[in-house]
Amino acid sequence: MRQKRGIMDGRLCDGWVRSLRGQTLCFTGKVLIDGEWTIRKHCIEIALRLGAGWKPDFSRKITVVVHGDLASQVVTDARREYSQKLVRAAWERDRGYHVCVVDADGFADLLGRFPARCRELRQAESGSDRVLVLPQTGDGILGGPLRRRSVGQHEAGALALDLDQLDKGTSAHEATVTALVEHLARQQIELRGHARHAPRFDAGWSRGDDVFIAEVKSLTGASEDQQIRLGIGQVLDYAHQLQRVRTFGQIRPVLVLEKQPDDPRWRSLAEASGILLTWAPHFAGC
Repeated sequence: MRQKRGIMDGRLCDGWVRSLRGQTLCFTGKVLIDGEWTIRKHCIEIALRLGAGWKPDFSRKITVVVHGDLASQVVTDARREYSQKLVRAAWERDRGYHVCVVDADGFADLLGRFPARCRELRQAESGSDRVLVLPQTGDGILGGPLRRRSVGQHEAGALALDLDQLDKGTSAHEATVTALVEHLARQQIELRGHARHAPRFDAGWSRGDDVFIAEVKSLTGASEDQQIRLGIGQVLDYAHQLQRVRTFGQIRPVLVLEKQPDDPRWRSLAEASGILLTWAPHFAGC
C-alpha cells in the first residue's frame, strides 16, 4: 500500500498539499493542532474559511483526508494506526485514484498557509486491514519545497526563487541558491525551506537518514571572513536549536558559499565544528 504519485482531480500529486483552497476534506475526528485538541466541527469551520469544502464520509469527491484522532503528537511514531477512512484512501490509491492524506501536523501547517506533506501509507502486515503512516526524514525540520517559477522555455538555469524564507541576499546569493537547487535536482533531491516552527535556515534537504540544514553566504562585495564567521555561527545555532526537535534523521549543519574561500583555515575549522563547508559550482559533499 505504498503511496504512488498519481493524478488527483486532474493534477499530478508531487507529494505536497499546498493549500486548503479548492480541496474537499474528510476528518477522522478531532485534531491535535499545535498541542491543542480541536474537535471536528471547529476544524471544519476553519477549513471552510480557507476555501475548502468537506464531506462527513469518504467518497470519490474527497481530495484530502485529515487524520486526527488516532495520531500521535510525535511525528516519528512509525506505529500509528489509521482509521477506516485511511484504509479506504489506501485502497483507492492502489487502484489508481490518488487521495492525499495529511496528519494533524500537516493540517496545522495548511492552516498557517504552509504546505503539508502528503503522507505515505503502508499496510501494517500481510493480510491486515490496518494501515500505518511512515515517518519521513526531517519531519518537523524541513518544510515545503523552495518555490521556483519557470522562465522563457524552462531553461535549467532560469529560476526565480521565492526568497521570502531566505535572507535578502545579493544576486550572487540568489545565483548560489539556484545552483544548489539544480545540483540537488540532478540527484533527484528536493531543496526545501524550514518547517513552520523550525529556525529560519536558508535551505534544507534530506538524503537517507541525514537532514541537511544550510546557511547560504555570498562573498561578493563583502568581507569574506565576516561572512563565513556569521554563517558558521548561524548554522551552529540552528543545529543546536533543532537538537530539541524529535525527528526522524540525523541533523547535519551545512555552510554553502558562493565560491571557495581564500583562506584554507575555514575548511579545518568547519570540519572541527561538525559543519559541512561546501561551495559552488560543484558543492562537494552535497
